[in-house]
Amino acid sequence: MASLTRPRAEFVATILQTVLNLGLLSLGLILIVFLGKETLHLADVLFSPEQTSKYELVEGLVVYFLYFEFIALIVKYFQSGFHFPLRYFIYIGITAIVRLIIIDHQSPMDVLIYSAAILLLVITLWLCNSNRLKRE
Repeated sequence: MASLTRPRAEFVATILQTVLNLGLLSLGLILIVFLGKETLHLADVLFSPEQTSKYELVEGLVVYFLYFEFIALIVKYFQSGFHFPLRYFIYIGITAIVRLIIIDHQSPMDVLIYSAAILLLVITLWLCNSNRLKRE
């Protein structure tokens, strides 16, 4: 009986890996479409005749980098043998918090908390890139 469960478990693992890969490919294509849409939006903000807010331009740039980082994460997943490197999630987290600070900077205490979160993520990134924890 044990000999039957092993091939079945490998088959289920293969099916799940295939579903994950197809889902990530679909997500990557959707993100590429949104990246193109954000490119058009940034071009519109840059070249529009009326005066636009500098915050809108910076927010658009940060959103652009978020899309780009998610696409790079998916590409890195396939290049590194089907695993996600932790440091890419940290990069995305730092970028997302910077975007949050740009958008919501009304309360100085919130900005201080967000800055502390960025500091914590940078320390985590430093620890992940240290020789003792480096995997790649």
